[in-house]
Amino acid sequence: MTPLMTIPGQTDPVPVPRAASTGGITTRSDGRIDLIGLPRARIAELFAEAGLDAKAAKLRAKQVYHWLYHRGACQFEAMTDIAKTMRPWLEERFVIGRPEIMEAQVSTDGTRKWLLRTADAHDFEMVFIPDADRGTLCVSSQVGCTLNCRFCHTGTMRLVRNLTPGEIVGQVMLARDALGEWPRGRMDVAEEESESDYTSDGRLLTNIVMMGMGEPLYNFDHVRDALHIVMDGDGLALSKRRITLSTSGVVPLMARAGEEIGVNLAVSLHAVSKIVRDEIVPINRKYGIEELLSACAAYPGASNARRITFEYVMLKDRNDSDDDARELVRLLKHYKLPAKVNLIPFNPWPGAPYECSTPERVRRFSDIVFEGGISAPIRTPRGRDIDAACGQLKTSAEKKSRAELDRQTAEVWAEKQAAMD
Repeated sequence: MTPLMTIPGQTDPVPVPRAASTGGITTRSDGRIDLIGLPRARIAELFAEAGLDAKAAKLRAKQVYHWLYHRGACQFEAMTDIAKTMRPWLEERFVIGRPEIMEAQVSTDGTRKWLLRTADAHDFEMVFIPDADRGTLCVSSQVGCTLNCRFCHTGTMRLVRNLTPGEIVGQVMLARDALGEWPRGRMDVAEEESESDYTSDGRLLTNIVMMGMGEPLYNFDHVRDALHIVMDGDGLALSKRRITLSTSGVVPLMARAGEEIGVNLAVSLHAVSKIVRDEIVPINRKYGIEELLSACAAYPGASNARRITFEYVMLKDRNDSDDDARELVRLLKHYKLPAKVNLIPFNPWPGAPYECSTPERVRRFSDIVFEGGISAPIRTPRGRDIDAACGQLKTSAEKKSRAELDRQTAEVWAEKQAAMD
């Protein structure tokens, strides 16, 4: 049975199964060690524990690390600068893991969503949002969520467990697989596209947001370790300025996030009064607006050049009045926050207790905040037709038969094999 761990809930700790890992390593039923998500020094230690002398372990770790994160290798056999006699030794003891793709969908606006499965058969989702000048991957940190934000579909799921560093890094690697962004790129999803449409240096996937399923700061250690690999110049080499971590307001861990991770901060604010925020974002009952904004003001690295993003979902007749907009400006100025406000039209889902504010109301709210001297762009909803928009992520695997999921998985991998042949 999976041992239980304690994760803070909206008011009290909640016991949930631990991540399927030991020391950050994703465990596997076959006993082999998954190298994805591990830093180079840890890989060297594992190679030494498996029998290599210290010098050879360090050299092999450097080679393998390069193949994993620079070349996107999925098999040890592809590592051509490692002796052929060495590759079976690696294959016997180690594995290069990826979350399993159960379903891949493409929206009419180009947004892509993947339903993924862990090695111990838990499902979660990730989303890629292409734009003219950037491509943003929305990465999950947990299977499910414990925060129960009322506007968010993910919040209606139970929290199953934290994702491991390998399962978090694996999402970025799967996206690069699908976008053909490794040298000698590959395509996994779209039949009508070819490798010639893509670069091989990561330019399509330019940004990462930790805004998928789960609260990243309730999986702090694994998120930190995964993002260190993503930011490592010898790893996936994405600048910390292109990575944003979103929190609903886990105040005690915000300073650590700034110091130990150092990426951009986004805060799910969504209301300016205690009564409304207690309802919409229940963690507010534990860490109130004033405490949250004080933590934002103290966030390491925050400046006019690196503003904190405040996310504000527009809910009809609940948080969208002129007075709400004025109070938002007052609060941000009172705490002297270098801020930008993202106004997010509410994305509906079955059984949702709210409606989206009218376009005219959203524009008026934006105008008031802009007039107050704070940028308040209105986010264009993306991927609504495949339930990939903000607040809509919730795995729908339980609604589909095992046979249907097996068929869809087979189709995805057939497309991948055809692209590679």
